[in-house]
Amino acid sequence: MRVVIGSDHAGFPLKQPLIAHLRQGGHEVADVGSFDLGPVDFPDIAGALTGKILSGEAERGIMVCGTGVGAAIAANKVRGIRAAVLHDWHCAHQAVEHDDVNVMCLGAQIVGLWLARDLIDAYLSARFSDDPDFRRRVAKLSAMEAS
Repeated sequence: MRVVIGSDHAGFPLKQPLIAHLRQGGHEVADVGSFDLGPVDFPDIAGALTGKILSGEAERGIMVCGTGVGAAIAANKVRGIRAAVLHDWHCAHQAVEHDDVNVMCLGAQIVGLWLARDLIDAYLSARFSDDPDFRRRVAKLSAMEAS
């Protein structure tokens, strides 16, 4: 899968080993920053990351910041993006299966590397359900976004 990943300075230390994990899993990875521990504003990274998804350059995105919350707020400001903070395995796959989430947000100060790798695997292996109830609900989210 083509995946775009980004972080602010708080997420940078976790992002680096996650990129290696993604590549070991056979994923094509685009890194939109940050590229060091210097301060960076997560909305700027979220803008670059969501742009790659909307252009079709990436199928899914992973944002890493301190808690994941700011990254999710920023990404959800972009039309066509459904971002969620995913800190447990069940939510990591169900967010895609039921809600068609296309940006996973992780908190580097909340989850460790081992859990983050498991969460990413659950997120990337999940597919949006064909169940009409879930399709209808996501269509309603898109309608809300357009209004």
